[in-house]
Amino acid sequence: MESVEKAVAKSLMDIKAVMLRPEQPFTWASGWLSPIYCDNRKILSYPQIRENACRWMADIIMEKYPEVEVIAGVATGAIAHGYLVAHILGKPFCYVRPKPKDHGTGSQIEGILEPGKKVVIVEDLISTGMSSLAAKNALVNAGADVLGMVAIFSYNFNHARKAFEDANVELTTLSNYDTLIEVAAETGYVKDSEIEVLKQWRFSPSTWGKKE
Repeated sequence: MESVEKAVAKSLMDIKAVMLRPEQPFTWASGWLSPIYCDNRKILSYPQIRENACRWMADIIMEKYPEVEVIAGVATGAIAHGYLVAHILGKPFCYVRPKPKDHGTGSQIEGILEPGKKVVIVEDLISTGMSSLAAKNALVNAGADVLGMVAIFSYNFNHARKAFEDANVELTTLSNYDTLIEVAAETGYVKDSEIEVLKQWRFSPSTWGKKE
């Protein structure tokens, strides 16, 4: 997977789906300060990168979960990616809302999902993993047999990895933060002096950059 990991990391940087800015940190919705900002929806605007990412995810699914019957995307970021993966595989597609809608049928899962179906979840980005695992729980509560999850990119937070282990969910990603930093250093995308800062952030993202 190393060549794919590096190719995806480079593509994300090339189209600025990932931006590294240690000197001027971004502020996430959670209030965390971060030297990185990732928006994988930008992939959708680049046909070749979009094609590569979705085909690589489809390949992983067919290798690991050949018995899959349904692909489920996580709203909203992974709806398009999930649909494209399902299209490549010729499988039915549904998507999972963060919570049941407050009108109409009150559905949380949109599309047809029959109880007992074997499902693989497609995500665009894994940060803490909480929203992704909440989608998994919604699918299980609807009667799905969730085989695993495939995502484009993960920050590789320790607590996220533990959360997936505790939930007994196998997660496979095309690329990750460690590979991204490696590629950024090799290509001169960031200064040598910034590499250590970028490495340290991942181990304490909730407190990084905050004054005592």
